[in-house]
Amino acid sequence: MSVLPSHLKYAETHEWVYIDEKGIATVGITDFAQESLGELMSVTFPELGTDIAAGEEAMSLESVKSASDIFAPVSGEIIEINEALEDDPELINEEPYDGGWLFKIAAHDESELEDLLSDEEYQKMIDG
Repeated sequence: MSVLPSHLKYAETHEWVYIDEKGIATVGITDFAQESLGELMSVTFPELGTDIAAGEEAMSLESVKSASDIFAPVSGEIIEINEALEDDPELINEEPYDGGWLFKIAAHDESELEDLLSDEEYQKMIDG
């Protein structure tokens, strides 16, 4: 069973998001997703300043098993990437909810969080 922090919201495409009090959304992939991908080898980040819609492809991850697209769970402007992952993509495997975050979005509409899953709903989905 994957570890699922209850303060996060989850997309059906296996991304997690946390929006702080300033409306900044931190995005990463779930423990389930990183386990499914296997050891990560490289990341292709979104461009800073890019305006992205919820559900749009934001970036990609390449593992020893495959490449995987990562989607934006909320709409907004890409304002930061986790540069530590350029030299150490395995951080995503080691700390998917902490040091392995992927990018940050200045969210346009926080009500989009209502379309995402709670930790319990996500757990039911991955349990099948």
